[in-house]
This record gives sequence, C-alpha cells and structure tokens, in this order.
Amino acid sequence: MSYHAPETPGDAGGGLGPWGEFWRGFRQNRLASAGMVIFLCFLVLAGAGVVSTTKVFTADGRPLLDPAMVRLPEKLRPPLSRPNLEVLQPGEAPRLGMYLLGTDDLGRDVFARMMQGAWVSLSVGFVAVGIAVAVGILLGGLSGYYGEVSIRLGEVLGFVGVGGGALVAALGHGGGMALACLGAFVGVASWKARKRKSRPAGIWSRVLSLRCLTVDTLIMRLVDIMLCFPSFFLILTVVALLPASIYNIMVVIGLTGWMGTARFVRAELLALREQDFVAAAKALGISDMRIILRHLVPNAVAPVLVSATLGIAGAIMTEAGLSFLGFGVPPPHATWGNILSDGRRFLFDAPWLTLIPGLAVLVVVLAFNLFGEGLREVLNPRVRRRRP
Repeated sequence: MSYHAPETPGDAGGGLGPWGEFWRGFRQNRLASAGMVIFLCFLVLAGAGVVSTTKVFTADGRPLLDPAMVRLPEKLRPPLSRPNLEVLQPGEAPRLGMYLLGTDDLGRDVFARMMQGAWVSLSVGFVAVGIAVAVGILLGGLSGYYGEVSIRLGEVLGFVGVGGGALVAALGHGGGMALACLGAFVGVASWKARKRKSRPAGIWSRVLSLRCLTVDTLIMRLVDIMLCFPSFFLILTVVALLPASIYNIMVVIGLTGWMGTARFVRAELLALREQDFVAAAKALGISDMRIILRHLVPNAVAPVLVSATLGIAGAIMTEAGLSFLGFGVPPPHATWGNILSDGRRFLFDAPWLTLIPGLAVLVVVLAFNLFGEGLREVLNPRVRRRRP
C-alpha cells in the first residue's frame, strides 16, 4: 500500500513552473488583467497610428490618415459627420468617408491626430523610461556593489566637472565641453593615482587624493538632491531652455526619473552581493562589471520591471502636461496634450476636442498603473505565498 503525502497549499501549482505560476497569479487579478488588455490594445493602436499617418507605407505617397491636412470649411465638425464634398478640393476628403472623431478649429481630422498622438505618446514613454532604467541600473548597481569603497576628492571633482560640463553644453552655453574635459582629466588622474598605490607627491596631488566619502554616499546624496526638486517643474524649466524637440523631451524626462530605479537596484544588490554565488564568481576571476550585469541585475529585475511599467504612465502624463502648456513636442507632430490644449478654447462649442484626448490619457495611464500593480503583486514572493 503506497503512501501519498497530503497536498499543501504551496504544492497546488507546483507543476506549473515559474511562468505558469506567474500567469496563474496574474489572471486572478481581474483589474491587472484588464489593464494588460488595454495596454496591448494601446500598443496595437500606436503601431496602426505610425503606419496610417506615414507616407512611406502608402503607394501614392499620401498617408491613409493625414493629421496635418487643413480643411477650413470643415472646421469644428462633430464626430461621425460626413464631409461636404462640394467645398473640398480633390484629395482633401477623408479616406474613411467620415470624420470619425470630428474636426478641430482648422478642419484637421481629430481621429488622424489621435492616432499619431498615440504613437508619439508611446515613443516618449518607452524611450524616456528606457533612459531612466539604464541610468538607474548603472548608478544603483554601482551604489549597491561598490557602496563601501571610498572615493577621493579628485574623483568627486572629476565627476562633478563631467556632469556639470555636459549639462552646460546641453543648454547651449559656451565652456561646457571645456569644463567636462577638465573634470575628466582630474578624475582620470586621481583614478590612476589610486591604481598605482603610491604616495602622491606635491601638495595639490595630496589634496586630490584625500578620501572624502564612499560610492554609496555620493550616489545616494545625488538621489536625495534630485528628489528635492519637483520633477515636473524641473522638467518644465529645462525644456523651456532647450530647443523644442521630441528627442529633448524624451531625454529630459528620462534623466529626471531614474531615482526610484536606482534605489530599487541598490537595495536588491545590497542583499545579493553577500550570497554564495557572488563569492563563487569572484573566486573564478570574473570581473566586477560582469558580476553586476550578468548575475546581480537579472536577479533584481522584478522591482525594476514594475517601476518601468509605472514610469511609462508617468512619462505619458508628463508629456501630455508639457504639450498642454505649449512646451511639449512641437508641431507638426500631434500629441494628446496639444490636442487637448487646442480644444480648451472651444470647450462649449466643440466639447469632443477636450473630451476625447482627456479620456484617452485617463484610460491609458490607468491601464499602465493597474498593469504595474498587478506585476508588483505577482512578482512579490510574500503576496504569492499567501495566495491560495
């Protein structure tokens, strides 16, 4: 007579594997599943937007949906209205046979502009979050792995010089590159002196070789300084000083949103760097950078993934706010923020101009937040262990 051990709650899904457990836990959260469905629909919509509003994907050189075509006789037409072909020139009629979401004050098709805006919002969100995640992983990894290593004064001055010089050069002021080169020279000289492990000669060399703080202290104080500034107003100030460009918007949003990722990665690496597999990797002579990128960061990717998902929603909101204030993506690109800004003058005459982009921003941001919260619950082992 064979004996069967009683089944425990933790064994109920033991044969599913990691991905099976992930999808099983994710499906149990209905709001997160709804957020994921809306997120996937938004990806499809954004892809359709770039195809339908670009000339290169059509044979006649005319996009299927032209968001920039002006039809003054057809301005402020309501949604689902048919065009008046008698007042339109050949080629100005909408290809769908109607204005699906109406027209704005210049007679431009709101549906075409919304489709282009979906692609712009997606691009800004993903690129900005990609920059933020890359910077956060780099600085968080250095802080968590090299946290106790002391830094010399020359290396701090070099770091500040390179960062300050790059910022000054980005703002278009003279002397930025010279300051960055000077900082790089001082930092490299101090780093070489550390490698030689010799007693520095001269008063200036001894001053630069003074140990002032650790890697962890430097990076975490930088995080604290960045968190002291209101992010939106900092972005607004920098964008106002830079030339209007979609790429500047992406870079600025990315460089002001890496602090949360850096803290997550640092916390995970502080716990992982004392594990046995890290000691074994060091014993095999594997370089520190490979240990960080190959062994430690993949084990810390769960909170980073959740932070990135929530960060995309924040980036879309930030871009929409900047475009609404007139500091966002410049024309001729249409974004949900500048569509909303254009419609505020016609709030009572053409309410669809504010209602449609406003609802789009609300639904997409809510979907990303629900999707991110679902990922947080599924990837959290404590929550997964309590789930029946």
